[in-house]
Amino acid sequence: MPKVSEDHLVARRGQILDGARRCFAEYGFEGATVRRLEDATGLSRGAIFHHFRDKDALFLALAHEDARRMADTAAEQGLVQVMRNLLKDPAQFDWLGTRLEITRRLRTDPDFRSEWSQRSEELTAAATARLERQRSAGRLREDIPTEVLLRYLDLVLDGLVSHLASGQSTDHLDAVLDLVEASVRRDSRSWGIHTD
Repeated sequence: MPKVSEDHLVARRGQILDGARRCFAEYGFEGATVRRLEDATGLSRGAIFHHFRDKDALFLALAHEDARRMADTAAEQGLVQVMRNLLKDPAQFDWLGTRLEITRRLRTDPDFRSEWSQRSEELTAAATARLERQRSAGRLREDIPTEVLLRYLDLVLDGLVSHLASGQSTDHLDAVLDLVEASVRRDSRSWGIHTD
């Protein structure tokens, strides 16, 4: 039997994650049956579960990949930029529905909560490091601890994800993000808030 190349395995894993992301976003975790996952990925259950232990492992891998992607943006440009990217083109973020599933499962599934908390550290670490760099450069407010700023930005991000995933209007959300950014800046007067 010929040996499968590493490139092929990586490509197959990516194919599975892409299809699963669409499936979970459309049907939710419970509704993403094995049959629907097969249809979304174009692969058999054997091929899917050769790469992932079970549906939980597939969902966690997907959630971790999305958190890593957000962490990369947060590390380079901050959490507000993550939100601006979401707002600019919500259609390119198939994982909005997945993020809602993560939130639901964090509330209802203790095993998932435990595993997710270990995996979500990357986003928290990237955002914290970015905030600390901004603070050291004199760009952030000094009167609020970094942990509070991070929690504030996380809450705004969760609210924006919920808003976009539920299909609500995006009117004035650019101005809302300007306001969020200005609220954490050291000298918010230098940041014009756009109201149009």
